[in-house]
Amino acid sequence: MTAPSTTSSGRAPVSSEITAWRNAIFVIFALSGIALASWVSRLPAVRDALELRIDEVGILIFAIAAGSIAGLVGSSHLIARIGAKPTMLAGVVVIATGLTVAGVGAAVGPNFWLTSLGLVFLGASLGITDVAMNVSGAANERALGRTIMPVFHAFFSFGTMFGAGVGALAEFLAVPIALHLGVIAVVLAAAAMAAYRFIQVDTVFEVDGSVVADDDHSRSWRGRLSIWRDPRTLLIGLLVLAAAFSEGSANDWLALAMVDGHGFDNTGGALIFGVFVTAMTVARLGGVFLLDRFGRVAVLRASFLLAAFGLIIIIFVPNPVTAIIGVVAWGLGSALGFPVGMSAAADDPKTAAARVSAVATIGYFAFLVGPPVIGILGQQVGLLGALLTVLVLCALGSLVASAARKPSRVSTAASTAASTAASR
Repeated sequence: MTAPSTTSSGRAPVSSEITAWRNAIFVIFALSGIALASWVSRLPAVRDALELRIDEVGILIFAIAAGSIAGLVGSSHLIARIGAKPTMLAGVVVIATGLTVAGVGAAVGPNFWLTSLGLVFLGASLGITDVAMNVSGAANERALGRTIMPVFHAFFSFGTMFGAGVGALAEFLAVPIALHLGVIAVVLAAAAMAAYRFIQVDTVFEVDGSVVADDDHSRSWRGRLSIWRDPRTLLIGLLVLAAAFSEGSANDWLALAMVDGHGFDNTGGALIFGVFVTAMTVARLGGVFLLDRFGRVAVLRASFLLAAFGLIIIIFVPNPVTAIIGVVAWGLGSALGFPVGMSAAADDPKTAAARVSAVATIGYFAFLVGPPVIGILGQQVGLLGALLTVLVLCALGSLVASAARKPSRVSTAASTAASTAASR
């Protein structure tokens, strides 16, 4: 295969197929955000319908987290067997199914266990889809030859903004939970099917003049497990864990924290969640320029500190208007950890799929332990006090930010060789 010609900027020209692939991944990220925010925005209404205590809400949210971990554990093996492209389509269809079941459970009866079952399916399919879209997105980023992962995640945030806005409107208009989530489910499945044909599969890329096929570590069990021996994988995973805990805690608890801790009504809580995801979206779009100028480590450290500042305001300043400022800071600071962690995991194309899967699994552990921990603490000290755990994780994220530094070509080659040897 001959090397492609380059433009005057030194980059290979981007084909229309690669651009269409990029746009399709934008759609998949957005659909995942819509699904999550649609559920989260109706959580206060679900809490009221099921007549739950705070700790019981934590158990309900735990169902999503448990499903997510199960999906993440199996995701790399599923992707290795059928590919990222069909995995994404199947994942979104199951997301729609889980969302529908959870909505019916919350509205008909209502039935706590049916709702929980729907959330398990929702969580599992979100986890599977998350890994698949990040693996495909990382491959597309390499094909484009420029940083774009934060923009992919910005489209997730666009989806959460849309989902939160529709959820707030549905709450205001008293639309039944099952009807609202059912309509969203149909939209998700239809849009995923429309985007499916534009996603590339088994694409071969040119990286530094060398032909790199799909990550061979994703082809065997031993290869996929060997990547866990790399210390950089574990450190990036810890960074993503801190970022996921910060972002996930807002997804799970921000609306209720604003209702219970700062006196907003249910509609106001949903709108404040919309403010949070809007701030995240702005940071992800602007973060590409900051990352190119200041580098990953400096931007990540500043981001975690900004999130901590916002949390301090929310927790300790008993003023609703000031709390909104804290929400904005928390959203801005929580935006870049996860996407930059995914890019860092994909620095070496030859191990990208295996490492992205491993890092995502570590990161999603936050979604497993976060909901019950904050729920149990919230029952004892209030939700605002329970958010102190997020503050601690933000400090940890700032400390391990150096793990995301781009490795030199020499160290990348050495890491790849070591991982390949370990898999034999």
